[in-house]
Amino acid sequence: MPNELSPEQLEELKSRHIRSFSMRRGHISHAQEKAFEEVFPLYEVPYAEAPLNFEEVFGRKAPVVFEIGCGMGETTAAIAQAHPEVNFLGCEVFVAGVGALSKRIKEMELKNVRIIRHDAVDVIEHMIPPESLDGVHIYFPDPWRKARHHKRRLVAQPFIGKLCTRIRQGGYIHCATDWQNYAEQMLDVLSHEPALQDWKGEGYCPIQGNPLCERPAPSSRPGETSVTESGISFISSDKTTAHEKGRLLTPAFFSMS
Repeated sequence: MPNELSPEQLEELKSRHIRSFSMRRGHISHAQEKAFEEVFPLYEVPYAEAPLNFEEVFGRKAPVVFEIGCGMGETTAAIAQAHPEVNFLGCEVFVAGVGALSKRIKEMELKNVRIIRHDAVDVIEHMIPPESLDGVHIYFPDPWRKARHHKRRLVAQPFIGKLCTRIRQGGYIHCATDWQNYAEQMLDVLSHEPALQDWKGEGYCPIQGNPLCERPAPSSRPGETSVTESGISFISSDKTTAHEKGRLLTPAFFSMS
């Protein structure tokens, strides 16, 4: 007969949220592993259940953009390089991505990027002070394609409502996905959040106008996503996928009303 849960364990279960990611073991290269072990500590912001002081974290006072899910860090590093006047705080759980981004930060000699390796929901709840962020980037989060898994999607309530409390007046949320029904969900969730307003009132916007999403020289390789001077573009590959071929589905910028 299994042991009964203690009162502490019951409280933990009650407070535990559904994870928007799966901690399956993925491939990690030797270079990424080495960078994670040796370079990441130089840029790491350790997780703690205490509000951050961004001036102490970055050593200066500047606007702060929070990115949820940095992937391999290519876009994060490129945008940070293009905007040295802005501080970028990346949040990523996977070792390969953290290692890859750390390596880019060092090689590009970026002074304005820091990384937290933890679940973004916990980070928002415990580490990001109210009305402290100037922007939030959520680029290509896990779409959780199967209908029974849609409850795991990150861009949903109540998370977006909580996230809005951490963004200062005039700040913004920008999301992007290449999965059509997730784009529809994103637009619906953001449109119905009372604290937000559609920046241009145009719904989906494949071409962006936010300078904090600019990035130098786009790639011309098929199937690669890149952020250009005018925003985000998607270059179609010849491979047919379940989503709309060659179309980047991205809700418009939403700013704090």
